[in-house]
Amino acid sequence: MLDKLSRIGDYLEYPFVRYALIVGILIALCSSLLGVTLVLKRFSFIGDGLSHVAFGAMAVASVAHLTNQMIIVMPVTIISAVLLLRTGQNTKIKGDAAIAMISVAALAFGYLLMKIFPSSSNLAGDVCSTLFGSTSMVTLTLQDVLVCAGISAVVMLVFLFFYNKIFAVTFDESFATAVGTHSKAYNLLMAVIIAVVIVLGMNLVGSLMISALVIFPALSSMRIFRSFKSVTIFSVILSVICSVIGMMFSILADTPVGSTIVAVDVIAFLLCCVAGLIRRKSR
Repeated sequence: MLDKLSRIGDYLEYPFVRYALIVGILIALCSSLLGVTLVLKRFSFIGDGLSHVAFGAMAVASVAHLTNQMIIVMPVTIISAVLLLRTGQNTKIKGDAAIAMISVAALAFGYLLMKIFPSSSNLAGDVCSTLFGSTSMVTLTLQDVLVCAGISAVVMLVFLFFYNKIFAVTFDESFATAVGTHSKAYNLLMAVIIAVVIVLGMNLVGSLMISALVIFPALSSMRIFRSFKSVTIFSVILSVICSVIGMMFSILADTPVGSTIVAVDVIAFLLCCVAGLIRRKSR
């Protein structure tokens, strides 16, 4: 045990490991904040859909040989988030069907473009890295940390400042609209923020894994708590702890970062299910 702690201390001396920890904590914090609202509004699948859209956009950026892929990935993902929100509200194609269509199409066309116009000789490695996260944390830079910190600060401030409005729109959107709340504006705001968080998180955990960081902490919290505030607070704490444990285990066992974090989230969900069952029986 002491040997493992010593190894972790040695790894923390490297800047890229500290960068990964900071980015992982910030992404876990932001995704769990948004996840509670998305799960309660039965719109949690949007995270998975947007992650596939981001993969397709990243494939286009790779084919175009852009040094800064965010120029394409960020706007496309945000626009897709807005479109998915609107299709879920007032079109003939229901929300879940629209998400499935867009996500599958983006995934297919993204891989097709990367296959036809490969940007490197290691296509399988590029696809695997994008979908499941980088197997190495050396890809993160100080610029990534600063951008993530700035976005995370905006997300937390928005959530805290508009907490009451978000709470009202989450539980009873019709009533919130009736009393003068601009529900569409707040839904749009949440869609844009979740798109930004997903794009930022792709570099660490991958496009297929980032939606797990949105869904699992919220679902785990709901196994134990009932109030919106308690669920949100516990979701944030649990998400951060799982991310740190996952990254530490990834360092020690040399496993992929994204897959390891999600595996820890799954274990935490099962433990919360057991804890919730015990709590209900003890009442």
